[in-house]
Amino acid sequence: MAKVLELIFVTEEGKSATISVDNPKEPVEVNTVKLAMEKIIAGNMFVTSSGDFVDLKAARLVERNVEEVELI
Repeated sequence: MAKVLELIFVTEEGKSATISVDNPKEPVEVNTVKLAMEKIIAGNMFVTSSGDFVDLKAARLVERNVEEVELI
């Protein structure tokens, strides 16, 4: 199973922007994630077509299963 931590921010234009982190360290600590997201905003590390990150929107841990299908 592949796990991805998605950090979702609000941009200057009010749109959402997502940063995905593959294979995050578990357990995922809420306070650590929030602090990291706040540092990303404060550091102005990323710019999108809809502007800088200005606020936190959400964070989520996404897990998916991939099953290969053998083609004969």
